[in-house]
Amino acid sequence: QVQVVESGGGLAQVGGSKRLSCAASGSVHSINAMGWYRQAPGKQREPVATITKGGTAAYADSVKGRFTTSIDNVKNTVDLQMNSLKPEDTAVYYCNLGIGGANYWGQGTQVTVSS
Repeated sequence: QVQVVESGGGLAQVGGSKRLSCAASGSVHSINAMGWYRQAPGKQREPVATITKGGTAAYADSVKGRFTTSIDNVKNTVDLQMNSLKPEDTAVYYCNLGIGGANYWGQGTQVTVSS
């Protein structure tokens, strides 16, 4: 059993910041990578940021320079620091955990950016 739980969503102002956290527990041996995806209303889920166990991160073009992800291999957590938020960042953010060939998802956390 693997559990993935996000926290830190909520309301933010345009230009503001928000930090999301994700904790994985259970049978989380041999994690390959963790990451963040988001899904806005009427749109498909899209990758935002991913990071390998070794700390190599990749970002969607839309968030480069504004978002930063970090991983803690001891605690099995991954964070997403979001700065300079825009209305188009409004979405449900999902944490993803990759173990071997399997993917595990959290329940999602809503981030709403308003002016």
